[in-house]
Amino acid sequence: MKAYVDKDKCIGCGLCTDLCPEVFSMDDDGTATAIDEPIPEDAEDAAREAAEQCPVEAISIDEED
Repeated sequence: MKAYVDKDKCIGCGLCTDLCPEVFSMDDDGTATAIDEPIPEDAEDAAREAAEQCPVEAISIDEED
């Protein structure tokens, strides 16, 4: 399972980093980024919640990775 952030959609609200700091962080440009590795098993639910709560739907979760 992997998370991806669409930089063109991200508005930098920081909700994802609040909900799942194990996976998401803010870049120097003020937008979110996801770790470049599989989501830790204990953070999967929080990552899914971050994707669902993103106000601009900039986060996608690939369940297959």
